[in-house]
Amino acid sequence: MTGFHIWTAMAAVVLEAIALGAVHTRARANDKTQESTTMTDASARQEANRTIVRDRFAAWANGTGSPFELLDENATWTITGRSAASKTYPNREAFMAEVIRPFNARMQAPLKPTVHNIYADGDGVVIFFDARTIARDGKPYANTYAWFFEMRDSKVIKATAMFDSVEFNELWSRVQPTP
Repeated sequence: MTGFHIWTAMAAVVLEAIALGAVHTRARANDKTQESTTMTDASARQEANRTIVRDRFAAWANGTGSPFELLDENATWTITGRSAASKTYPNREAFMAEVIRPFNARMQAPLKPTVHNIYADGDGVVIFFDARTIARDGKPYANTYAWFFEMRDSKVIKATAMFDSVEFNELWSRVQPTP
């Protein structure tokens, strides 16, 4: 092969490499655009989850709603630790019937939350809050909670709750629910 042909062959290889590089660069740019769109969608979903939970907690504090309205009918709710209510409830109605209604029936007034922070990451939302009220026997009830929600389509599909089991158990055994 003559010098001219070698240079021509090398130029063809270089041009092909440049062309392939441009194709790869466009592909990477498209990937980044798709990644950016996906990240934007995830960020929007994350912010929507945080907002809907924040709004339900604000409604709860104002006496006009509750976060339990966000529970999908098939949502599971797990109470960790060693409280009298610790277990996994298989659906919304089981949790409401076995925990929330009997809990509320032990109180003179609804529990009122004070949210410290709401953290969101994709479909996960963590709520760190205190809540207090007066029990039917006139004694105060106060507890600190961390709830972990897994959201789908603006509904809670899985929840895990952590709180002071000693405080809860003391109330649960001391005050009987109204019929």
